Amino acid sequence: MLEEREPEPLYGVEDRSLRPVREYPMQPPTIPHRIDNYQVDLNANRCMACHARTRVGETQAIMVSVTHYMDREGNFLGDLSPRRYFCTQCHVPQTDAPSRVGNTFVDMSDLIRGSRQRSE
Repeated sequence: MLEEREPEPLYGVEDRSLRPVREYPMQPPTIPHRIDNYQVDLNANRCMACHARTRVGETQAIMVSVTHYMDREGNFLGDLSPRRYFCTQCHVPQTDAPSRVGNTFVDMSDLIRGSRQRSE
């Protein structure tokens, strides 16, 4: 028999004005604001209304990385690369939800520092 479960609470999205430290090189930054009802599909990309190169002066948002304007061969394009168009395949908002699993992640700097100390 199926048992009805209590639904998960809706957790708040972190809204930060300070940029968090990235844990490893090339880590995609998280989205520091709500994106509920943002349209990102073949017809429109709401993220680019603020984060496009031509809009950051007005919006003061951070411009998307120049890598988002490059094709697979490293050639620069006039617009977003189709492979970088859907922002949420790499970038996600963070919530204040409690952690469901343990985390033993160690930052690269700490790993390198520990390795140097052991070799001395």
